[in-house]
Amino acid sequence: MNQITIAILNFNGLELLQRFLPGVVEQSANQPVAVIDNGSSDGSVEWIEQAFPGVLMIQLPENKGYAGGYNEGLKSIATPFIVLLNNDVEVTPGWLDGPIKIFESQSDVSAVQPKILNCTNRKKFDYAGAAGGFLDRLGFPFCRGRLFETIEEDNQQYDQPTPIVWASGACLFLRKNAFDELGGFDDSFFAHMEEIDFCWRIWRSGKQVLFCPTTTVYHLGGGTLPAGNPRKVYLNFRNSLSLLFKNLRSDQLMVRLPLRLILDMVAALRFLIQGNGPSASRILGAWMDFLRNFRKEKEKRQRTSRWNFGSTELMERTDSIVLKYYLAGKRKFSD
Repeated sequence: MNQITIAILNFNGLELLQRFLPGVVEQSANQPVAVIDNGSSDGSVEWIEQAFPGVLMIQLPENKGYAGGYNEGLKSIATPFIVLLNNDVEVTPGWLDGPIKIFESQSDVSAVQPKILNCTNRKKFDYAGAAGGFLDRLGFPFCRGRLFETIEEDNQQYDQPTPIVWASGACLFLRKNAFDELGGFDDSFFAHMEEIDFCWRIWRSGKQVLFCPTTTVYHLGGGTLPAGNPRKVYLNFRNSLSLLFKNLRSDQLMVRLPLRLILDMVAALRFLIQGNGPSASRILGAWMDFLRNFRKEKEKRQRTSRWNFGSTELMERTDSIVLKYYLAGKRKFSD
């Protein structure tokens, strides 16, 4: 019986598919594998059809990004569980077992993240997710095992199953009915932080997001937009503002958005000092676009208001991670 579909989003990732797809097919216990192609022009589709005819191909006419690509592609998938897997992830034997057991035994869990280690330096956590994601009160994301530029070695220090604020989109296990009922990803995010927004919606709906330490995958990273890319900087800052505006209560927004403005301008100044003017300008552009589209942001906030605004306990545990990291010298999650 097919319990779970492995859904891989692809855009001109032929070399990555050739490297990682064979292992995914081999290690997936005869569960269906689907590749959602975002209008590739590099021969990805033709190679898959020839090398892996058993893989379901879902072809989209254009690049809809991570959010739009999955929203559209997952309409063709009907298994009770799905795992959204980047095309640059190496899986391991039995990697599906732990998350499926969690779903089967805990009906209040809608999303699960495995341990994500770095594919190049395999003793270290990966930047994108590590051992589970969290948010501070101002909406800055961080992970167990990764705070900003500091990435820890995996010494089993976070090998406890635990509730987390968000699960990484690099390897994201979901209940299909939860994805559908909560409206999927926010298309306007295009890429970056849409999984955080969706996981926050899971918490607001009264369900949970968990970290599963018994499953490990290895992420190459940087295949779409490398760290420091000005486009990535823009998406992260713009989407972070939308994330906060959609999900915080009004009284929280009145205090936290002005504080975010101050910290974001400090970040822009830091980029300028480093000689990275394009990234500094993209932070300013993110704020300008957020304000320019304020009416649309209000409409999105209204659409998500049917889910309880009060479920922010995990987010309220941490004050500014920026100040703790850069001023107080807290370099590890355990600190």
